[in-house]
Amino acid sequence: MPSTIERLGPSRVKMTLTVPFSDLQPAIDKAYKDIASRVNLPGFRKGHVPPAMIDQRFGRGTVLQEAINEQLPDAYGAAVAEHKLSPLGQPHIDIVRLDDGSEVELAAEFDVRPDFDLPDVSGITVTVPSAVVGDDAVDERLDLLRTRFATYKDLDRAAEAGDVVHLDISASRDGVPLSGTEAAGMTYVVGSGGLVEGLDSAISGLAAGESKTFATTLVGGDHAGESADVTVTVNRVQQRVLARVDDDFAQMVSEYDTADQMRDGLRDSLERIERLGQLNAARDQVLDALIDGCDFEVPEQVLADDIQSRHDEVENQLARAGLSLDRYLAEAPDEESRTPEEFWERMDDQASKGLKARLILDKLAEAQSVAVTQEDLSAFIVAKADEDGVTPDQEAQHMMEHNHMGDWMGEIRRSKALTTLVSQVSARDTDGRRVDLGAIRSDGTLGEITAAEAGTASPAGAKSKGKAAKK
Repeated sequence: MPSTIERLGPSRVKMTLTVPFSDLQPAIDKAYKDIASRVNLPGFRKGHVPPAMIDQRFGRGTVLQEAINEQLPDAYGAAVAEHKLSPLGQPHIDIVRLDDGSEVELAAEFDVRPDFDLPDVSGITVTVPSAVVGDDAVDERLDLLRTRFATYKDLDRAAEAGDVVHLDISASRDGVPLSGTEAAGMTYVVGSGGLVEGLDSAISGLAAGESKTFATTLVGGDHAGESADVTVTVNRVQQRVLARVDDDFAQMVSEYDTADQMRDGLRDSLERIERLGQLNAARDQVLDALIDGCDFEVPEQVLADDIQSRHDEVENQLARAGLSLDRYLAEAPDEESRTPEEFWERMDDQASKGLKARLILDKLAEAQSVAVTQEDLSAFIVAKADEDGVTPDQEAQHMMEHNHMGDWMGEIRRSKALTTLVSQVSARDTDGRRVDLGAIRSDGTLGEITAAEAGTASPAGAKSKGKAAKK
């Protein structure tokens, strides 16, 4: 069917399609049958209402509208393919002219990927963290295991730094208890900090059954930032006894038979984590180089939709957590933004960068002729299910119910394209060692990366959205 393209801007087009009634007739016949099956008219069996009666009762226009809606996706898709366009978002479609029995003329306006050239990436070099794991890191991991499996000895003395105390705590102002500040049966390590200023000093020197009240500023909850009198009561004082690192300990806490084997296993696990960190750092740097090397404006409406989607997601997360944005910013120690204005500005910048990254990686995937297989999709679903804490079957069902397959396959294509590119760049670690990024597998081991593994890594910046609260 005939179609023409008019450029309305760098990333906006108007496509005019002419659909002959000969092409539309099967959809018209189907529309009559569908309407006949839904209506009840006196004198006619359901499903056997003649077209003339449907035209008389509901209007010919109703039939044609239903037929056009039925035919439109195929007509639009064929025209897009004919003109080799890359639509972004949903088109806005109007019926320009309808000559009943002759043809229908439709106009579709939509955003497309802007034209740009991929930069020369042959000279990209990246610097990644060292993956060498020292003895101190292994000892730290061992200490975590020793702490997890520690035993505790009751002490008949006042609490000292490093002791484990069981305590009750509450806050008041002018003798009036503050709601939501009471906690009973808490376990706390003296000297660890993190609750309220002055707690460690108050606890030190208290034996079981003793209490102390001190003035401080609350740091969390509904009364965060307010002055209050905090009363702490020590119920029990214990000494934590760490286990010796020997073969018996190794057999109790791990799959290894000896302490030496356990240390080697811990080192290997840490090295895997560090290699994945190298890979993520390289992906970020390569994607930044691609973004810096491409000069184009992202489509305004697509960006506006992305920004609104991110805002809605954050606001929904905050609502589910019972938080306001001001309170979240006050209580999140790692949050870079200190004001709502800074927060939203950073979110909007991330949306712009993320959209540009997606457009670049889509074009890169086309240049590499990246294909997505069923194995790729299955691996992606398994990885996503693990991340979301559901079964792969549940994740697949969610995909089908919410029509996510197209978006997820796009993510896989972009990830595979970026993975291929990253494997080809020159990389050294911060100690000057050459790093073969192409040999780092999805679990951090070294070996040949499979296609499915390449598709499960998220393109850095290409799909991430700001998160203000845990879902």
